[in-house]
Amino acid sequence: MNHLTVALALLAALSNAAASVLQRRAATDEPGGGGGIRQSVRWLARALRRRQWLAGAGLLALSAVLQASALAVGGLSVVQPLMASELLFTLVVGSVVFRRRPSRRTWLAFLALAAGLALFLGAAEPSPGRSTATTGRWPATGATVLCLVVLLVAVARPLQGAPRAALLGLASAVSFAATAALLKEVTGILAHGWGAVFTHWPLYATAAVGALSFVLLQSALRAGTLTASQPALTLGDALTSVALGWVLFGEEIALGVRVLPEVIGVALIGAGSIGLASAPTVSGAWDAPPGGRNGTDPGTPRPQPQRS
Repeated sequence: MNHLTVALALLAALSNAAASVLQRRAATDEPGGGGGIRQSVRWLARALRRRQWLAGAGLLALSAVLQASALAVGGLSVVQPLMASELLFTLVVGSVVFRRRPSRRTWLAFLALAAGLALFLGAAEPSPGRSTATTGRWPATGATVLCLVVLLVAVARPLQGAPRAALLGLASAVSFAATAALLKEVTGILAHGWGAVFTHWPLYATAAVGALSFVLLQSALRAGTLTASQPALTLGDALTSVALGWVLFGEEIALGVRVLPEVIGVALIGAGSIGLASAPTVSGAWDAPPGGRNGTDPGTPRPQPQRS
C-alpha cells in the first residue's frame, strides 16, 4: 500500500471526526429552542455564530479535500476501509473535548476495530488499479448500484426498529461507496485540467449521489439506534468499495489462504463498530449525564454521527 494514501485517508478520517466533535460541542452549548421550524432556524442561526461550529464546517471541507487527495494517489479499496477509523478518532477527540473517560468495554471495541482494519488491509494488500474507470464500466455498474439501493429501501419500508435501521444504513453505505468511486473518477479526470472536470458528468453525479447518501443516512438514524445501523454503515461502505474498486478501476485484493485473516478482520471491524456505536464519545451523546461515579459511558446514546 502507498504510505501517502494511508496518511491522507487517516487525516481525512481524523478531520471528519474532529468536525463532528466540534459541531456537537457547539450544539450542546446552545439551549434547545422548541420543535417548530422557526425555533429550529433560530437555534441554527445561533449555532452558526459559534467558533466551534464554523471550525467544524471548515474541517469537514478539509476532510473532503484530503479524501479526494487520497483517492487520487491510491485505491478505493484502501481509502474507504481506512475512513472507518473515523470512529476511533471520534472516540479519542470526543473524550478529550468533553472530558469523558471511555469505559473498558469501549476501549476493547476500539482495539477490535483498529486490529480488524490492520488485519484486513494487511492480508488483502489491495493493488492501486487505474486512476479512472475502465471504459464502458460505469453504466452497468451504476445501474446495479442504483437497483441495490432501491431494493434495500423497498425492503426496509415495511419494517420497524433495528432491521429498518440496518437496511437503510446498508443502503446509505452503498451510496457512500458509490460517491467515493465517483470522486475517484473526478480526481482521475483532473489530470486533464479543470476544464475537463466541469465538462464531464462524474462531478455532477458525485454531488447527486452524495446528497442521496446523506438523505439515506438521516433516514437510517431516524429509524433506529446507531448500534443497529453503524455495522452496516462501516462494513457496507468498506466491502462495497472493494467491489467497486475491482469492477471499475481494476483494483485487486489477495485471496487464497489470505481469505481467512481477511474474514477475521471484517468480523473484528463489525464487532468494534457495534461497541463504539454504543459509546457516547462516538455517537454524540456527550451532553448526557455520566452513568457512573467515574464519569464512564452512560449507556445507549442518541445517534449524531457525520459522514464525509
